[in-house]
Amino acid sequence: MAFVWSLLIVDPLIILSTILCSTVSVVFTFFDAKGRIPMAIARVWARSLLFFAGARVTVEGLDRIDPDGSYVFASNHASYMDTPTVLSSIPVQFRFLAKRGLFQIPFLGTHLARAGHIPVPREDPRAAVRTLSRAAEVIHEHKTSILIFPEGGRTHDGEMHEFKEGAAYIAIKAGVPIVPVALIGTRAVLPFNSGTFHPGRVRLRIGDPIPTTGLTLRDRGSLTVSVREQVARMLQDI
Repeated sequence: MAFVWSLLIVDPLIILSTILCSTVSVVFTFFDAKGRIPMAIARVWARSLLFFAGARVTVEGLDRIDPDGSYVFASNHASYMDTPTVLSSIPVQFRFLAKRGLFQIPFLGTHLARAGHIPVPREDPRAAVRTLSRAAEVIHEHKTSILIFPEGGRTHDGEMHEFKEGAAYIAIKAGVPIVPVALIGTRAVLPFNSGTFHPGRVRLRIGDPIPTTGLTLRDRGSLTVSVREQVARMLQDI
């Protein structure tokens, strides 16, 4: 969380955008139970961050998903710019799982909580499992999608690490397809533990949705492997 604060301090435009968008979003959460307006505002916020960073995003594979469908999007995690990239580029309604520390940041944290995003208690394994089940319920209750980074955190060395089974668990529990997503270039725009933006090109690649119909939670391991393999192929195809 300290790094996020340092990033906000480095660029006052990000502070202004975060405060403005978060405040407006929180107001609309009292009138928009489905969360569509807060989601639209979140997209504006995400695009402002990409603009200030000088990131030019190219999206591939949008034709593979239905804008009105429900999915679990599982992406590699290379930078704090990953979430804004996905938010601004994939035109579906979704919530995301985020570490609890982000919910403690003024304005941003209030928006996250009011908009229905889900904090992940990493220090409590039992609570983490309940969080995964809650995410599956959110998909059904709001007819929405979920974004999750199965590595469990940003890569320290630039290499994609093993995927945890949470994304597969949610997708199977909710009975929705899981969609592999590959993000390329976000780490160059905002390196690990850096508060300095470097303008550049970012690519977001959407893989083939993997159906979960007929699968049980016992299949989450093999499903996780399939998702990771597809993400790895998309990362290598540069």
